[in-house]
Amino acid sequence: MVKILAPGESARTKRVFSVLAGVVRTSMNALIGKTWKGFETLPQGGYILCPNHLTEIDPLVVGHAIYSNGRLPRWLAKESLFKIPVLGWLLRETGQVPVSRSASNAGESLSAAKKVLDAGGVIVIYPEGTLTRDPNLWPMVGRTGAARLALQTGAPVVPMAHWGDQELLPRYSKKMYLFPRKHVTVSVGQPVDLDDLRGGPRTRAVLQEATDRIMDGITALTAELRQEEAPAVRWDPSKHGQSKTGRNFDTPEN
Repeated sequence: MVKILAPGESARTKRVFSVLAGVVRTSMNALIGKTWKGFETLPQGGYILCPNHLTEIDPLVVGHAIYSNGRLPRWLAKESLFKIPVLGWLLRETGQVPVSRSASNAGESLSAAKKVLDAGGVIVIYPEGTLTRDPNLWPMVGRTGAARLALQTGAPVVPMAHWGDQELLPRYSKKMYLFPRKHVTVSVGQPVDLDDLRGGPRTRAVLQEATDRIMDGITALTAELRQEEAPAVRWDPSKHGQSKTGRNFDTPEN
């Protein structure tokens, strides 16, 4: 597979990606069987990839799929992760984008992500913001970050769904279940139609509508993989007394 590298990708970045991808791909191939669907329809230029979020291992599944299909994925990653020895170095060397919880620095994250997209790169954003709180692992309500970036940059938004990796590492579990060997299916859909929302003011209502469309695309792919009908209403943690972040999500935020 020929890698579609964004202009200006340094030789160092390519080398680090290659070494890291070699480790991840070898490990993932040993742990799971895989099926990839729809990857031939992915845009050639920059785009925002929006997957569902089932388990702490699914970034490796998503990264494996994207890299093996010719692109270098970049995530919007918590700023605190960049301070962890080794991991922080890897994040910086592979061009991942730090995200600060400080409102004053939020614009810097969007600017960094825009540079990746403008150079033809792939930005991965989990619209749910954290592992789904839905008890049956359906996509829950989304946050507006992916929609905001899409409307600001004009980049296409590609929905993605994966299913099966939660059997390898259940949500927030500290134990992997290696046997029997699991099979993961990763599917991508057509870009979400946001054309009628671009160009105008990015009001709260517009951002919410764009987010709902993105989540609709992810949910439809998930239902197809599961061969089940999705819930009529997406799970909203705030309506169930759950916190938006953290493992102990059944404890409401103050």
